[in-house]
Amino acid sequence: MGVEDKFNNTTENTAGKVKEGVGRATDDERLEAEGRGDQMRANLKQAGEKVKDAFKK
Repeated sequence: MGVEDKFNNTTENTAGKVKEGVGRATDDERLEAEGRGDQMRANLKQAGEKVKDAFKK
């Protein structure tokens, strides 16, 4: 996994956690769900990168 990809996935995951927390704090279900979606998307990207790395070896 490239350093840039890993950084981008971590950033997206962190942003998703912040969105989820803000949504929960403000009782905004849409924002909370969007944050969970961002986290899930980042985790899937990271898993895909790990699979690519495994096949490179």
